[in-house]
Amino acid sequence: MRAEGSRIWDADGKAYLDAAGGAIVVNVGHGRQAVADVMARQAAALSYAHGSAFTNEPLESYASAIAPHLPLDDPRLYPVSGGSEAIETALKLARAFHLARGEKDRWIVIARWGSYHGNTLGALDLSGRKPLRRPYESWLGRFRHVSAAYPYRAGYPGASALGDPAELADELERAIVGAGPGTVAAFIAEPIVGATLAAATPPDGYWPAIAEVCRRHGVLLIADEVMTGFGRTGRWFGVDHWGIRPDILVAAKGATSGYWPFGFVAASGTVHDTVIEAGGFVHGFTYSHHAVGAAVAGEVLRILEAEDLVAASAARGEQLADRLRERLASHQNVGEVRGRGLMVGVELVADRESRAAFPRAARVTEAIVRDAKSNGVLLYSGTGLADGTDGDSILLGPPFVVTADELARITEVLGEAIDRVTSPVAAAAT
Repeated sequence: MRAEGSRIWDADGKAYLDAAGGAIVVNVGHGRQAVADVMARQAAALSYAHGSAFTNEPLESYASAIAPHLPLDDPRLYPVSGGSEAIETALKLARAFHLARGEKDRWIVIARWGSYHGNTLGALDLSGRKPLRRPYESWLGRFRHVSAAYPYRAGYPGASALGDPAELADELERAIVGAGPGTVAAFIAEPIVGATLAAATPPDGYWPAIAEVCRRHGVLLIADEVMTGFGRTGRWFGVDHWGIRPDILVAAKGATSGYWPFGFVAASGTVHDTVIEAGGFVHGFTYSHHAVGAAVAGEVLRILEAEDLVAASAARGEQLADRLRERLASHQNVGEVRGRGLMVGVELVADRESRAAFPRAARVTEAIVRDAKSNGVLLYSGTGLADGTDGDSILLGPPFVVTADELARITEVLGEAIDRVTSPVAAAAT
């Protein structure tokens, strides 16, 4: 196999357009020789030194380079190996902050239904994707959940979704107050929900209202930017669309564009200094603070800046959304096309007017993914959107180097796959 730009070739030489960037990971494109060269040079110079013994130059350089892009005051980084590790780190950091301030009763974290924060137990407990939680429910339950900011499904039976900013903020406030005075440590959410709700974008006014509730109650605001970070939504970070400055930010995926397992937690200077002054942060993983990972992240950051790829994501994303809306505008089995930048979701429905979902047994999204792959386009599927069981979607997130012709091809293949798959399923349901 090999890959270059927005394309992947399999072992038989068949080419595929990577319309999903893998798992919405690849942003600077496949096959970047410059990234491979940096990786090799760093591995030859220093492949591994544990973070408890040394810092290293690639990490220090990367922290300085990424800091101006981070939407936090005086940001400090804790590097890890990926998104789930970063979430676990953020949870412990939030707890350590409140302990350092003498607020030992603050341990509850509130997340949202319909969210995804990772597969380790703490991250899974935060996650509000019910199909992923079901096999492990007996191990979960320490955290709380509020409704998804999901206008399309607001009020839909079983969706646990609201679309009005005031209602959503009020619900969070009730959850904080209901948990008991001084017991909630943090609220965590994706700025724009990724795979679980197919780029569901909150209503205007949502994030400022949520931030105000958190500040008023002394609750840390954690932005999960694992999927939305590094230009995916057309801004450096998803919260930038609303001018929000969280206390803690979690990043991975696009930080290294898939070239190396790497992520980090960024904390405000206040959070960092409070924890350090109280004795430090007792935490760590074997591959935390990895020199090669930091070197790769630094080169990916350089490419994003040098080629203005965040702006390219915004422009190409608008083109893709416009093409999809034009192609699918009157399709009875497409409920909504949504998203920001090159994170665009298509929600599939059995009936457009009622928003009724296809039954899970029909496996509609899986059939569309297979159909598109057979025609040379790779897609990212989503299920359970409507009520935790039923509901299908497709999420698109090609590399930022995708061309206009490639966007046209993605639209054509996806549209034809939806036509072929949904027509017989919809007909069988009537």
